[in-house]
Amino acid sequence: MDTRSNDRGRLYLCPTPIGNLGDITERTLETLKTADIIAAEDTRNTLKLLNHFGIRTPLTSYHEHNKYDKAAELVDSMLAGKTVACVTDAGTPAISDPGEVLVREAVGSGIDVISLPGATAFVTALTVSGLSSRRFVFEGFLPREKKERRALLEEIRNERRTMILYEAPHHLRTTLSELTGSLGEARRIALCRELTKLHEEILRMTLGEAVSYYKGTEPRGEFVLVIEGRPAEEIEEEKRIGFENISLEEHVRQYEALGIDRKEAMKKVAVERGIPKREVYKSLL
Repeated sequence: MDTRSNDRGRLYLCPTPIGNLGDITERTLETLKTADIIAAEDTRNTLKLLNHFGIRTPLTSYHEHNKYDKAAELVDSMLAGKTVACVTDAGTPAISDPGEVLVREAVGSGIDVISLPGATAFVTALTVSGLSSRRFVFEGFLPREKKERRALLEEIRNERRTMILYEAPHHLRTTLSELTGSLGEARRIALCRELTKLHEEILRMTLGEAVSYYKGTEPRGEFVLVIEGRPAEEIEEEKRIGFENISLEEHVRQYEALGIDRKEAMKKVAVERGIPKREVYKSLL
């Protein structure tokens, strides 16, 4: 049954399989069939998927290099009553993907946006990593610009949540080396390669071991890197060691310079140094 009359003027985000074609949902297939147009990251790849399922909906190209102009064009179509289905090459649109721009423009124009459940590489990787999934942060691909990249690596050095990155095979060795330099060799990592595909592989090791492993092994396939967050105890110990370089008086004055009264400043210093408050009071008196 054709349900397009009920769905006009909307944007659907349609997840596509990240490897196994059987992972596409019936709802996604129905939406792709009944949409007026499909906006695809690579029309050649999407055409193969559509042909496999016998879908004849018209395709238009929507990718990183035309995302702004094409988003405006697609929004105009939706305002005119057309239903647009957005797909990426693999996974959920708008996750490390130009679909993010289309969603923003559609929302800004008052268009309904419906995201369909489906395959997402970073969720799949997180759940099989063996690392904590209670709290995590998704960083996507690391920036390629050196200054921005260094800043992000420094920012995540003390990240306590599990971290998830995407990486291409030809950049993997460099990325692992930089992560090791920032986070240390002992930090645990799960390298998830070719997820849901025939040669799926999950390697669980430390960053130091990963660097050594890929010195003798050629990286192949797309990677999701799931990295252990920094233990709170390690962060606190580093702070305590750092405090050894300044006196209690100097430490208290740092807080006073921020407008904190002396009594509260002394309490904070005691907590940060892991010492009794009376020891701070006695030293300053």
